[in-house]
Amino acid sequence: MPPRHTSPEALLKTLSTNRGRSDRLTHTEHLPSRPARHSSWPEGIRPEIREAARELGVAEPWAHQAEAMELAKAGRTVVIATGTASGKSLGYLAPVLSDLLDGTEARNGRGATALYLAPTKALAADQRRRAAELVPPRVRVAMYDGDTPPEEREWVRQYASYVLTNPDMLHRGILPGHARWSSFLKALRYVVVDECHSYRGVFGSHVAQVLRRLRRLCARYGAQPTFLLASATTAEPGVTAERLTGLPAVAVTEDASPRGPLVFALWEPPLTEHVGEQGAPVRRTATAETGYLLTDLVESGTRTVAFVRSRRAAELVALQAQDLLGKPLAGRVAAYRGGYLAEERRELERDLHSGRLLGLASTSALELGVDVSGLDAVLMAGYPGTRASLWQQAGRAGREAQGALAVLIARDDPLDTYLVHHPEALFANPVEATVLDPDNPHVLAPHLCAAAAELPITESDTELFGPSTAQLLPILERRGLLRRRGDGSWYWTRRERAADRVDLRGSGGNPVQIVEASTGRLLGTVDAAAAHTTVHTGAVHLHQGRTYLVQDLDLETSVALVEAADPSYTTAARDITSISVLSTDTSQGWGEARLSFGSVEVVNQVVGFLRKRISTGEVLGETKLDLPPRTLRTRAVWWSVTEDQLFDAEIPFDQLPGAAHAAEHASIGLLPLFATCDRWDIGGVSVPLHPDTGLPTVFVYDGHPGGAGFAERGFRRAVQWLTATRDAIAACECERGCPSCVQSPKCGNGNDPLDKAAAVRLLDVLLAGAPVDGVPAGGGPVGGAPAGSGPVGGAPPEAAAEAPAEDGRHRASPE
Repeated sequence: MPPRHTSPEALLKTLSTNRGRSDRLTHTEHLPSRPARHSSWPEGIRPEIREAARELGVAEPWAHQAEAMELAKAGRTVVIATGTASGKSLGYLAPVLSDLLDGTEARNGRGATALYLAPTKALAADQRRRAAELVPPRVRVAMYDGDTPPEEREWVRQYASYVLTNPDMLHRGILPGHARWSSFLKALRYVVVDECHSYRGVFGSHVAQVLRRLRRLCARYGAQPTFLLASATTAEPGVTAERLTGLPAVAVTEDASPRGPLVFALWEPPLTEHVGEQGAPVRRTATAETGYLLTDLVESGTRTVAFVRSRRAAELVALQAQDLLGKPLAGRVAAYRGGYLAEERRELERDLHSGRLLGLASTSALELGVDVSGLDAVLMAGYPGTRASLWQQAGRAGREAQGALAVLIARDDPLDTYLVHHPEALFANPVEATVLDPDNPHVLAPHLCAAAAELPITESDTELFGPSTAQLLPILERRGLLRRRGDGSWYWTRRERAADRVDLRGSGGNPVQIVEASTGRLLGTVDAAAAHTTVHTGAVHLHQGRTYLVQDLDLETSVALVEAADPSYTTAARDITSISVLSTDTSQGWGEARLSFGSVEVVNQVVGFLRKRISTGEVLGETKLDLPPRTLRTRAVWWSVTEDQLFDAEIPFDQLPGAAHAAEHASIGLLPLFATCDRWDIGGVSVPLHPDTGLPTVFVYDGHPGGAGFAERGFRRAVQWLTATRDAIAACECERGCPSCVQSPKCGNGNDPLDKAAAVRLLDVLLAGAPVDGVPAGGGPVGGAPAGSGPVGGAPPEAAAEAPAEDGRHRASPE
């Protein structure tokens, strides 16, 4: 077996020349090494902390760590936004633990306390171990989450100094029971918000309101904690921190940690002999290609993590590599994902760190901060959705300043195909800003109810919760949720817990339970919003590698009855969608065309499902369904063109539905390049003649009530976004459209009609009138109160649509 530290260039050459793969490598980027810059320990960092750090190999902090420590000790809200393995944890732990040690010596009651928030339980457990390495036992560090036994919870409330939890537990457990936490909140000195870039969209907006509720209760008990945030490298981290906490923030962004050279390769799997919908060519899946590459790297003795998009894919990649390797190397490959016991995950981390494991197929559970070092290579089975996540994953390799290899393996979709053929989109552009909107009334209203149940809301709270508060309070009173007292304060009127009405993860109602009909065994749950498309009667459902057929979906009881089966087909829901414009916030002329942003109402109904052959995707038949329609009021960006423009683009009316539908699909696929979203977070509708605009119109909308900020980001970056969309379609080598350009994996119309060539001409005529500087007219924020209203009407039945899946698969969640 070759030596472990084979150069990344040599590793890549081996991968690309083996088995005639040279044509799959589309680009190689060489990133130089970076030397370390150290700084002295700031004043106020306790000698015990310094000594513990020295024992861990840290004689002096890096410059960005020292800067963060000084800001924290000065009471400033600070966000550390530096690269993977840059020591962000020490940057906030040193000042936090120093102050907690000071508090234990003061002997003034309980002493100072601190709260740590992580998006996953695994990360919180990892942080508990790191804190224990740095601080003496007299600082009591404790976990408080759904797995904490009841007898331990009381001890944590009364005695713990540093409590590690997640936003869900803070929202449901700590804030509603704040009276029992009074001694902890009264002494709260710091709040640490780790991996804050993961709090985006609706989830991030909810967490922002949870933090405002925390600040309000702390003030009630006389505390004003300092907020310390850690983030992957993102655009405008200070702005993100301010939106999340509601406080002015200072960003520490200059990374002073050492980094070895990184070779970053872009890789496109080969075409297969199979054909998909409408006879389109199909590429080998990124999951299968990753399994082959992981096999080769393990054979060469290379310690590798392969990041995949789902728990099932993690198991499949590991199984494929084990089968190809055979004994004894098969025993050195494993899967790592949420759903494993904590002891199993810790053992896998230790085995990977020690070198006993050479290959690990992992979901993003290993991306967020868990300490895994010494890797030689990282494989990424598909673009992870944002450049921030891409660099987080790539940064897992080369963590000891040695050279490392990162390979992005494209999925067969427009975004991945565009990226592997346009490397400048990854390497010449900054990472995205984190998108969230705490003032979204659909988010704010239930938090106002929760806040009122915790402590009556007064006029002084309006500034804390946001400008929409004053308008929402009377509405909540009319609904019988709040009541106003004579002193002007608002309080909760119901017997049930107000916090239970808030869905932090945005799943949209009670989850549907998946029950095995013959045994009554609960297999799992699916979000209510996804139930119509994933567990409708007749659907094929996968659970832990086993296949089930849905016998019945009962929406009244939120139960889907399934039975084990082994069908030779998969299923795909068919739906119809109409969209109406409720109000237009802002609009801009693009020559004769027009680009707009505002509020819309989307009505979606699943009307049937297709059965498709597993091996080829061939449609075997269609079955009708009778499910109720669902209505979503949200935010959208849309563009319309005139009949004269269609004439100039040589698009006759019979080609228009296919042209608009193809442009819609591709634009949805490319929006994640410009906003921190996934195509599953957004939806779209294309209409040859929309009643509200009177013109051919394409809509792209947020798949969450009230919006999540993604459509707004599309409006702001429309020129770049739609130019990339046009280029992605034009550059694809297929003749009539395929999954790499205009076909969608979640199209409710079965990807019919689609006209690839006409879509390029349509986008050409649209972009011909685009502003030269790429900035929408006015240049200011596009949120806030509607600027104008359009007529309310439904789209005609020939509208083509791609609805958001809303299945939660790409949202952060506790493991």
